[in-house]
Amino acid sequence: MRRTASPSSLVLLGAGVFLLVLAPLLAWYVQPHAKRTPIDVDTTTVFTGTGSYFDTSKVKTVHGKRITVTRQVRGDVADSEKSGNAVWDVSTSVDTDSTLPASDTRDSLQWTLERWVTDRADNQPVHCCRETPVFDGEAYLKFPFDVEQRSYRWWDSTLGGVVQLRFAGRKKVQGYEGHRFTGTVPPSRTGVRQVPGRLVGRPGTSQVLAEEWYSNSAIELIVDQRTGRIIHAAIGPRKTLRAPGADKDAVVLLASERIAFTPATQRRQVELASADSRKLALLGTTAPIGGATLGAVLVLVGGALVARGRRPDPARPDTHLMTNQPV
Repeated sequence: MRRTASPSSLVLLGAGVFLLVLAPLLAWYVQPHAKRTPIDVDTTTVFTGTGSYFDTSKVKTVHGKRITVTRQVRGDVADSEKSGNAVWDVSTSVDTDSTLPASDTRDSLQWTLERWVTDRADNQPVHCCRETPVFDGEAYLKFPFDVEQRSYRWWDSTLGGVVQLRFAGRKKVQGYEGHRFTGTVPPSRTGVRQVPGRLVGRPGTSQVLAEEWYSNSAIELIVDQRTGRIIHAAIGPRKTLRAPGADKDAVVLLASERIAFTPATQRRQVELASADSRKLALLGTTAPIGGATLGAVLVLVGGALVARGRRPDPARPDTHLMTNQPV
C-alpha cells in the first residue's frame, strides 16, 4: 500500500521550518531595528545635594544650602520623523529652596534650554534640526546601545567640551546592575561675564569682564549595559568668577561636592532600563535561541513522521494481490 503523510506530521514539519526561518530574522533584522533611540520621550530626572551658591539678594555666596537640579527631556516627534534622527529638547534648571517650586524656569538660579540631535542607531551627534549647542562625543543623555567596558567621550555642556570617562567596574542601583564610569574636569575657563569690579576684587573699576571658570571633582555615571540608559548620575560641580588674568577664584557662583539622582529618579530610570533591556534580550537572544531549538525539534519529529508515513497492517491480507489471482 502507498505511504501517505498524516496532516499532523506536515503541521509539525511546517511549524519547525517556520521557527527556523523566524529565529535568525528576529536576531538579525527585527532586533537591530528595535535597537534605536526613542523619539517620543518625555522624562524628568532630579538631582539633589548640598552646597554653595551666589545669592544675588545678599550679594554674597551662601553655604550649606540644598541645591536641586531638574532636567526635562522631551522628544520632538515631528522633527525626528522628518530627519530620521532623535531630536530632543532639554530644559535644565538649578534651584534653591527659595526658587522651588518655580512657576517659571526662568526664575531659577540657573536655567538652560538645549536641543540635542543624535543618530538613532549609534548615538553619534548629528548637526541639523536647529541643534544647540553644537556638541561632540559618544555619550550625553544616554550612552550607545551595548555599552562596552572601555572609556567613553562624554559631552559636558557646562564645560562646552568632551570629558574622558573611564570604565570603573560594575555597580548596582536599586538592585539593578550597570556599568560604572567616572571622570573629572580640571579647572577650565569657559567664558566671560560683565560684573561690577568690586565683586572680583577690582573696586576701582565699575565694570569688568570677569572670567568664568568651571571644574567637576567627581563625575559618576552608572549605565545599563544593553540600552545605554543612565540609571544613576552624580557630579561635583564648581563654577566661579575670577578677575581678568587672575589665577585664583574671587567669587563662587555654584559649588557642591556631590549632587546626585534622587532615589525616586533612580527607581524610575531602573524601571525604564529594565523594561527596555528585557525587550531587546527577548528579540535578540531569548526568542531566537528558543525558536531555533524548538524549530529543530519540530523539524526532526515532523520529518520522521513524514518519512515513516502510514505503513500497511501486516495482519491484513493485501486485497489487491488477491483479486489478481486466477480462480
